Amino acid sequence: MTSDLHATVATHLRRVGQRYTTNRRALVGLLEKLGTPVSIPELLQASEGLAQSSVYRNLAVLEQADVVHRIVTSDDFARYELAEGLTEHHHHLICSSCGMVADFTAPDTLERQVATAMASVASANGFTAEHHRLDLIGTCARCS
Repeated sequence: MTSDLHATVATHLRRVGQRYTTNRRALVGLLEKLGTPVSIPELLQASEGLAQSSVYRNLAVLEQADVVHRIVTSDDFARYELAEGLTEHHHHLICSSCGMVADFTAPDTLERQVATAMASVASANGFTAEHHRLDLIGTCARCS
């Protein structure tokens, strides 16, 4: 994990009056290492020694600090990933059957078209958009 990521996460946490504890650092490192949206059971399986209650509590703090993004799916578990501001701009494929979430990057031409359309919608409604997300919901290859 890069020291830049650590410094950025620590700054985000300070803004909401929180510290960058050992368990939070471990969670951020694990999310970076896994590199894909994961459920809490998947985080616990991949971690060494993190308690379930600690994971729940620390993910809530990291989400509040805009370090972690929660993706709600159709199954029993939300998925978590590092917030886009800490990684790169991407979107998600979400399986409505099993809840699997996969990242994808749209081509630049599509990103420009979406940005133009969203700016138009926002302007027409007196809204200031900060960013956009595109989630494609359907059925993954495994569930098809």
